[in-house]
Amino acid sequence: MRRYSYVGPLEVRRRWADFPGGKQILTAADLGRLTRSEPMTFVVDELGVLRVADRSSEHVACACGGDVLSAGELVAVRTSRGVVRITEISNQSTGYCPEPESWPAVARALETTGVVYPGAFTYEAIFRRCTRCGQRNLVKDGCFECAVCGEELSPTWNFG
Repeated sequence: MRRYSYVGPLEVRRRWADFPGGKQILTAADLGRLTRSEPMTFVVDELGVLRVADRSSEHVACACGGDVLSAGELVAVRTSRGVVRITEISNQSTGYCPEPESWPAVARALETTGVVYPGAFTYEAIFRRCTRCGQRNLVKDGCFECAVCGEELSPTWNFG
C-alpha cells in the first residue's frame, strides 16, 4: 500500500504545525459526534486509522504532519434510526494528492467502526505534477494539461 507524503506548500505545513491533528475515528459513535451536512477533511494515517477534522483545516494538520495512506473529504450523517452513514467521500486533497487506488486503505479503516459507507469513492480526483513548472494539477474531464503552463501531464501518478 502506497504512503503519500505531503506535497503542498511549505508555508501551509508551517502554519498548521501546532494543530493537534484530526480526531481518531474508531467507532461509529466517534464519527456520529462530528456529523454535519458539510464536508469534513479526513486522512487515513500511517497506522491505518481514520482521522477527521473540520473542512477549514488542512490535510497535513489532520495527519499531524505525517504521511498518509489516503486523504480527502467526506460527509457523514446520522439517519433517523441513529445509524452513522458516510454519504459522500472523495480523495480530493491537494496537500497529499492521493490516487483513487488509495480506497482500500479507507475501507480498511472504516470496516470495524460500524459506520455505513459507500463501496468506493463517490468522487475520484486525479492529480498530476507538471514536470515543467512543478504545479500540482487536478485533472478534469480527462484533460491531462497543466493549468499553469499548458505542458502535457503524465498519464501516471508522479508525486513519488
